[in-house]
Amino acid sequence: MTVTEHVRPSAEPETAAQVLSAEQRYAAELAFLAAYDGGARPPGWALTPRAVVTFVQGSDGAALKLPADRRTAPDGTELPATMTIPAKFVGERSLVERCVVTLAGERGLLLVGEPGTAKSMLSELLAAAVCGTSALTVQGTAGTTEDAFRYGWNYALLLAQGPTPQALVDSPVLTAMRSGRVVRIEEVTRCLPEVQDALVSILSDRRMNVPELSGTDDGLIRAMPGFTVIATANLRDRGVSEMSSALKRRFNFETIHPIADAETETDLVRRQAVAAVQRAGAAYTVDDAVLDALVTVFRDLRSGRSGENWDVERPGTVMSTAEAVQVAVSLGLAAAYLPDGDALDLLPGHLLGVVRKDDEEDHARLLGYWDGPVRRRAEDGSAMWRRLWDLRASLR
Repeated sequence: MTVTEHVRPSAEPETAAQVLSAEQRYAAELAFLAAYDGGARPPGWALTPRAVVTFVQGSDGAALKLPADRRTAPDGTELPATMTIPAKFVGERSLVERCVVTLAGERGLLLVGEPGTAKSMLSELLAAAVCGTSALTVQGTAGTTEDAFRYGWNYALLLAQGPTPQALVDSPVLTAMRSGRVVRIEEVTRCLPEVQDALVSILSDRRMNVPELSGTDDGLIRAMPGFTVIATANLRDRGVSEMSSALKRRFNFETIHPIADAETETDLVRRQAVAAVQRAGAAYTVDDAVLDALVTVFRDLRSGRSGENWDVERPGTVMSTAEAVQVAVSLGLAAAYLPDGDALDLLPGHLLGVVRKDDEEDHARLLGYWDGPVRRRAEDGSAMWRRLWDLRASLR
């Protein structure tokens, strides 16, 4: 037997993807909602604005019922008579409604906030619900060029034929303009300012000039109804380039805040960690008390104040919910595949790995947290926090 045969789970199909897009993962829900809500839709939209909000925020536990004459999808697939839509984004419904209204008005939407607050997830969900695909995406980096927002050339055809429509290589933005869909631009502020500004005329004029094809019908490409842009930006990150005021004016800004409620955040961390460990082929066995402690530490360090109202020195790194999920996943995988010991004993080491990513001084801040809230909770008689206090030496 080869090494490859040893490491590949026999029950897993070779074509399985690690991560499915939102439109693939929630295809059944999208088809159901398209049939369920037959109200008015903006041009080019796959769902009504009301159905988009329901897709993102859920149906509040209620089972939606399809009329008998709508239980067959356009492709002939039989739809279920009822379906309960779960919430996918943890945040205020009013925020999601404002996002949907912005997109319905074909205005650019910019989701801003600290890293790990689910901006990218929300943009993916909105794009999938509005136009049926989240695949038209540009990942912003310092190396992103204007071609990513405008177009490029097939140089073999360009040399053979000169500048022709056939030699033009559409960017995701141009593809979205031609088809009337949503394009997602991740980390737009990581692009250089002169690259960002390529979006100004696109968002204002809703057309793109191709000078090489001027004088022909293909020299001016107009956006079809439904085209719009969802961008995300981590304004606290390093490597951020300031947006010009001209570009800012062409976006509606919506700020995504960290999850306010501790119980809600813990439930989200648990669900995502369970799903990730199950994808890795194991069962999640980490005790809920360990997850409660994990989320408590993250929330205390993120806010600079404990639940008991004690002062906490905030680390320079972002203690996001996404990071908490990754720690919870690591604890779950360790418990499943390296089961010697208690998952709680591993928590300080994983926390140290998180806080030391940006600033070496954050190590001292984590020790200060241990000498403050952790010690005081241990002295109050909590066995779990006593155990964490006893593990202080593992932070050195």
